[in-house]
Amino acid sequence: MPDGRSSSPETKKPLIYLNNAATSWPKPPGVIAAIQQSLSLPVFGSGRTTGTQGEDYISLAREKIAAFLGAEPPEHIVFSAHATDSLNILISGFIQKFYTEQQTSGSDSGCHVLTTALDHNSVLRPLHELKKRHSSSGFQLEIISFDDQCSIRPEMIEAAIRPDTRLMVLSHGSNVLGSLQDIHSIGKILHDHGIFFIVDGAQTAGHIKINLSDLPVDAFVFTGHKALLGLPGTGGFYLRDPERIAPVRFGGTGTSSFSLDHPPEMPERFEIGTQNYPGLAALAAGVAFIEEKGLSAIEEQSMRQTSFIIRELCKEPNITIYNKHPDLPVIAFNINGLANDDVGFILARGYNIIARTGLHCAPLVHNEIDGGKGCVRLSLSVFTTDEECRVAAEAIREIARHANRPVSTA
Repeated sequence: MPDGRSSSPETKKPLIYLNNAATSWPKPPGVIAAIQQSLSLPVFGSGRTTGTQGEDYISLAREKIAAFLGAEPPEHIVFSAHATDSLNILISGFIQKFYTEQQTSGSDSGCHVLTTALDHNSVLRPLHELKKRHSSSGFQLEIISFDDQCSIRPEMIEAAIRPDTRLMVLSHGSNVLGSLQDIHSIGKILHDHGIFFIVDGAQTAGHIKINLSDLPVDAFVFTGHKALLGLPGTGGFYLRDPERIAPVRFGGTGTSSFSLDHPPEMPERFEIGTQNYPGLAALAAGVAFIEEKGLSAIEEQSMRQTSFIIRELCKEPNITIYNKHPDLPVIAFNINGLANDDVGFILARGYNIIARTGLHCAPLVHNEIDGGKGCVRLSLSVFTTDEECRVAAEAIREIARHANRPVSTA
């Protein structure tokens, strides 16, 4: 096939890849070409090389992603290894800054932090670790549950705010339930109370329109290898006010090298070492592909296909769907009588369909929707075809129809 998909020698069926919420595949031809081009000439970076033979892929990617997300100025886009890395930098940097200022001022006003049961371990684990480290210093973590619409309503946030609430970290879109949160309304409430707001956009950047110049968020995290169609090992964040976050990593930047103090300017304040320039070349090319295809067209296609699959699965009473009206192309389900990992195994071995099973690094979601057992997740991309959706839906329905069928002893 022209996009590089192949058939499994065991099943002889075309591969259907529905695990794009983890890592998108296939990649656009322009992404592959950009990686090859970036490696065909020596890397060029201002202050790091004297040649001019190659493209400055770092600056190209920074300008491309800044324009795509409506982030100004571009220098406030910081590149990191991935969304998890970005969240660690931001969360740890905010808490370090807070406690440093508390110590300097002699204050002891406490640090109440909010997150939600919809959030990924990329948020939950850094916060849990900080709770263990700073519990004796007044650090308290509150986790807000979600409603029966798979959402965190703004009034739920308002009710949880206390005088000592300093920070909220929230996933823009759930990687399990595909629900979007109203970060505009939530951000306004938080800012009215002077609370720093970090948004994890790993599941939304590349799926929906995001204009950070119009959103009351202090930091927005993205990753390169999902809907932005780039490579693993790339990602970053937008930070509105760099002074709110203490740098937590230090090293070479190619600037101010005479000083042993890390540069305070952006983006060097948070970027260290040699960047993954082939990955950033891929990121810029992925964004260019989305712009050429049209974000609204991509969203319309993926949500139409998602709705089709859900309608088909709803025809089988043996299938439980955990959110029948997702905002993102994510479908979470279980087949009664079968463990989710068995369903995934059957889909892979019997039908050559790649899904994702288990807890999806979001244990608190599963505690609420399936008692912590986990589920099967399908997630679509711009390259998912209508025929693939039809085949996948029929395969899952076939598995469900046989799940509780008595075994003949004749």
